[in-house]
Amino acid sequence: MTPKILIVDDLVENLISLEAILEDFDIEIVRALSGIEALKLSMKEEFALVILDVQMPEMNGYETLEMMRQRKKTRYLPVIFVSAIHQSDLHIIKGIETGAVDFIPKPVIPDILRGKVRIFLDLYLQKAKLNRLLGDMEEANQNLKIAKNKAEEATRVKSMFLANMSHEIRTPLNGVIGISKLVQKTELDTEQQELMNIISSSGENLLMIINDILDFSKIESGQVQFETIRFKLKDVVENVYQLMKFKAEEKGIGLSYTIDKDISPVLWGDPLRINQILMNLVNNAIKFTHEGKVEIVLELLGDINGIHRILFKVIDTGIGISEDGKQRLFKEFHQSESSTSRKYGGTGLGLAISKNLVSLMQGDISVNSRLGEGSEFWFRLPLKISSATLEQTPDTSAELPKDIRILLAEDNLINQKVTKLNLKNLGLHCDIANNGQQAYEKHIREPYDLILMDMQMPEVDGLQACEMIRQKEKEHVDFPATYIIALTASSMIEDKKRCIAAGMNDFLSKPFSEKELLSAIRDVFKPKMQMCPLNDE
Repeated sequence: MTPKILIVDDLVENLISLEAILEDFDIEIVRALSGIEALKLSMKEEFALVILDVQMPEMNGYETLEMMRQRKKTRYLPVIFVSAIHQSDLHIIKGIETGAVDFIPKPVIPDILRGKVRIFLDLYLQKAKLNRLLGDMEEANQNLKIAKNKAEEATRVKSMFLANMSHEIRTPLNGVIGISKLVQKTELDTEQQELMNIISSSGENLLMIINDILDFSKIESGQVQFETIRFKLKDVVENVYQLMKFKAEEKGIGLSYTIDKDISPVLWGDPLRINQILMNLVNNAIKFTHEGKVEIVLELLGDINGIHRILFKVIDTGIGISEDGKQRLFKEFHQSESSTSRKYGGTGLGLAISKNLVSLMQGDISVNSRLGEGSEFWFRLPLKISSATLEQTPDTSAELPKDIRILLAEDNLINQKVTKLNLKNLGLHCDIANNGQQAYEKHIREPYDLILMDMQMPEVDGLQACEMIRQKEKEHVDFPATYIIALTASSMIEDKKRCIAAGMNDFLSKPFSEKELLSAIRDVFKPKMQMCPLNDE
């Protein structure tokens, strides 16, 4: 866009003279023969500069500029006075005080006028360029905001879809795994036992895939939460060893672990996430090892300011990984070799999840391997040392009181059967409520010690029923408070938060094991332990 300059003078010959001086500039010159005409033009058009005569009839240059400065559009418009009145500095001072940027006496020296005009044209062009850039940035910001909103909406919809799918799959899966575990405890011949093992193993593999997909979705959307609690690292490693040793024995390979004696027995961190990473690595090692052994090795790399830097290694004698395979290894939905998806199964998410979890805990992870020569997966984590000791684990062999009154609020008949049989195996009995309203009414008539509450039920859901019960307890101080555990196929962190916010005491995600159910019920009756402060050192 060509800059415009407004020249104001009541004499045409003066206008022509000024135009001649400025003819080499790439500008559009607009004439005004009076101050009034100049004011009208300045409100209608955009000017880079005004060259304004002082002596004019009706309205002189000073008055014209004062009017310009009172209007928002022309308040900061550069104005140069050109006048023959310059015998006294008072006229120049008055011009500057009125708001002019300069004062050039007549007769005009062309080079001086051109030099000053060039300065203000450059300023105008730079300002125009800056405004364009700001406009482009604003447009880009708007586009980014739209894209961000779309991405957030897509993430929300995806998370909702995954949560719903997870719930719908977990509900029947709870029946499959639960019943298979119960049947395995009955007298079966060899073939029947083998078939039940296949059903149980298939159900657990399916559950592992669902968990992998949900974990990856949580990491991707930034919803992963970490605990910082005291824990024994040996307990985490021992748990992984106990869970995986049967799988190793089935394949005829060895499984062992070694922990550096210099590692502090009690640390601060998230044992659940460390367990998850180790389980992924050990499970993969066993999967891809056909003979030999798998070792878990923990080494202390150093100790700085009360923080251990620990190296976790999972070493196997398996098939190994090619150089090309290592490049793809920690990417989502990839396995090291193109054929392993079909041969070994899996989502290809385990290592991607492990890498993200390690990174979020300020660590790093990698692998040393050669094709056909086994692999060594390793990760390093900084873990704060705890000077405190952990109390002994409560004796879990102690029997639960047999007079516990338990209510199961569950609308799914299969899940009712599974939970009821699990409780029966623990020597416990439960009553059934088919929805939240029934649960509330049964509890009001004759209070229960424990309510196992499903989240999604017809008429009144578990959250509403829990809120109703807690409201009843508030209104009647003599009404006994009951312990409520959410038993639900919903497994997202938001679901747990909603349950706790509604007044539930604990959260157990389906499908759950008999051991997990027992542990949750024990929490109802064991003495509440004082929570330790985070800074114990």
